[in-house]
Amino acid sequence: MRIAKQDVPVRIDVPGAVARQKTEFGSAAGFGMMGAEYFSLGAGTDIAPLLQGLKGDMCQSPHWGYVIQGELTVSYADGTDEVIRGGDLFYWPPGHSVKVAEDAEVVLFSPQHEHGEVIDHMLHKMAG
Repeated sequence: MRIAKQDVPVRIDVPGAVARQKTEFGSAAGFGMMGAEYFSLGAGTDIAPLLQGLKGDMCQSPHWGYVIQGELTVSYADGTDEVIRGGDLFYWPPGHSVKVAEDAEVVLFSPQHEHGEVIDHMLHKMAG
């Protein structure tokens, strides 16, 4: 799920401050500690090959985040794709993969145990 800044509902709008809030933006119930992550991803990056061997050959960690710049296409287990661009907030549920269309800078917040397992798997695949 993605939402552009201008589509996040305004809750406070006073001189010098605007606060926007999107409620019900994914559930962290059942997860432990969260990790904060910053990814710099080059155009053409496709993590799908590195996810092979995981359940459904997809990342099984949820992520909440913000795209600072660039463009990504996220593919979901249900067969849908979603384009995420600079300035978008997002929630990616378990069961996704990412391909980078334009160099991207992305901030993620993820359950550290679940995403740590995915990153370890990817590192193992890269070590080949």
